[in-house]
Amino acid sequence: MTLPPQLLSDPFLQLPTETSIRVVWLTEFAGYGHIVAYGKNLTQTAIATTTQLRRTREDQNSRVANQTQDGQLYQHPVQRDIWRHEAEITDLTPDTRVCYRVISVREDGESVNSNVFTLAPQPSPGTPLKILLTSDHQIKPMVAANLQKVVETVGRVDAVWFAGDLVNIPDRASEWFDDNRGGAFFPCLQGRAHYEMGNNGIKTIYKGGEIIQYAPMFTCIGNHEIMGRRGHQSINDEFDATIPRAAALKLYGQEFLKDNSFNTDTYEEIFTLPQSQEGRETYYAVSFGDVRLIVLYATNMWRSPNLDAEARGRYRERDKDLNTPENWGYGQHIYEPIAKGSIQYNWLVQQLNSPEFRQAKYKVVMLHHPPHTLGGNIVPAYTDPMQIIERDADGNVKAIRYEYPKDADYLIRDIVPLLEAAGVQLVFYGHSHLWNRFCSPSGMHFLETSNVGNSYGAASGENKREVPVGYKEDYAELGDPYGLEPVVPTIAPLLSEDGKPMPYIASNDITAFTIFDTGTGTVSSYRFDTRKPDSEVIKFDEFQLK
Repeated sequence: MTLPPQLLSDPFLQLPTETSIRVVWLTEFAGYGHIVAYGKNLTQTAIATTTQLRRTREDQNSRVANQTQDGQLYQHPVQRDIWRHEAEITDLTPDTRVCYRVISVREDGESVNSNVFTLAPQPSPGTPLKILLTSDHQIKPMVAANLQKVVETVGRVDAVWFAGDLVNIPDRASEWFDDNRGGAFFPCLQGRAHYEMGNNGIKTIYKGGEIIQYAPMFTCIGNHEIMGRRGHQSINDEFDATIPRAAALKLYGQEFLKDNSFNTDTYEEIFTLPQSQEGRETYYAVSFGDVRLIVLYATNMWRSPNLDAEARGRYRERDKDLNTPENWGYGQHIYEPIAKGSIQYNWLVQQLNSPEFRQAKYKVVMLHHPPHTLGGNIVPAYTDPMQIIERDADGNVKAIRYEYPKDADYLIRDIVPLLEAAGVQLVFYGHSHLWNRFCSPSGMHFLETSNVGNSYGAASGENKREVPVGYKEDYAELGDPYGLEPVVPTIAPLLSEDGKPMPYIASNDITAFTIFDTGTGTVSSYRFDTRKPDSEVIKFDEFQLK
């Protein structure tokens, strides 16, 4: 299915309440007369508010239009004008779906409209729901196949929980809308992708699934929702150039703080999410049917574990940058404080004690960074880097390195005990591009279901994490650093080469997705082998929230 001319995205649903929901779509023209027609025979209308995205651009690394190699059309970042339209549909009846379509009028008077979809307000408690759990799409190879199989396997879902890393570079517009490799964010979630996968000479085109035209999506911030310092030669360089706000304040002052540290502007401009007074859209809580979902802002800057002289990495600064603080990376710095006593921590305490949370049948927390995982991204600890500057006898800087005390991991030390005490049943996250799950002694479940391609592997057997030797701290090479054993899938685990069941999926060929059925309380995970396009989707794991 192709979009009508000039409609950059199909509509998608946001921010449902008991009697209303928001409809959002995007175009590359300002136009006028943007409306949603809805109801019986589409006779009712809601007028949309239009805003322009401020930071969306393309650059030499974009894959858009006819640019298939670096620098064919763009030699540096160039603004791309995109307009967002949002209408609120009100006076809806709980648990009743109505038809809708969006209509925009271009400056030349031509009317452009979407196909007809259906929407509904927030479901009532007791309504059985199917919720898709996903994360880390990032234009990865198996996303379109993954989402297509969601729809083919379970039909229409009622909501999407997305645990961060929606795209790869958030200010690069084509990654959201029209990357010419066929796997941009919105096309995959709207059944308009055109991603080709091949094996043994057999090519298959995957379209993704029509999902968010019908189901509201709740997202959280991952490290790939955050842009860094402006003014670099490419958007990639800007993305990599985030530094802590405190460091930017010393170097550049309050007036230029955002453009010289980091921001989530494009993410916040595209989505209309529930808000908290303290965190705006970056962390929030929402009720949906029988579920109270708490969304945290827990992510840090990913940096390479490489220890070479040219590595601005997790554990060191580059040799050439030792005397130029403006070029330091400051290790894997945390973007939003979450340690005990922080604003977000105090907000979380309030949420866990709220009537909405305590009375909910299902209590779920979503964040991006893993508390428990076999993945590589759990090392080092989730704590503020300790900068250690080494000097020679004359006082010259000879090395800058970073340590991360394991006993200061904010998620394990401060957050997980809170969640355990409050009776949270499920903690859902991503970041390591694999599937694995854990269960604490108290029965709280931890689930990471982010395997949509480009897996970074699991730290198991001979596959060890890349960790520094000779540092003060002890960085775990294998397993979950915090002592939980991964749960072997309960139905059909993959087998290792020696025939043993594996407690994870870390594959560039086999993709996994998860469905939470609130009617039964079951969380079911499915896998699909993209090398065998005619093969069945296999349910391989299931557990129940009690």
